[in-house]
Amino acid sequence: MEFNKEFDASGLSCPLPIVKTKKALADMTSGQVLRVISTDPGSVADMAAFAEQTGNALLEQTTEGGKYVFFMKKG
Repeated sequence: MEFNKEFDASGLSCPLPIVKTKKALADMTSGQVLRVISTDPGSVADMAAFAEQTGNALLEQTTEGGKYVFFMKKG
């Protein structure tokens, strides 16, 4: 999937991946896609909840090499 910006939250634990994702999205324009990489298993539920609460779309969620990868479209 194509994305405009990437943020690697590897090694960060809750709530930092969400806090940093929110900050990264703030610098983006509506419709752009952010790719987030995380090693925190809790980020799976957190990203879904964050997307729902903020109006940003969680386009895809997958794993790559033991890491969680999320594609979030800014609303």
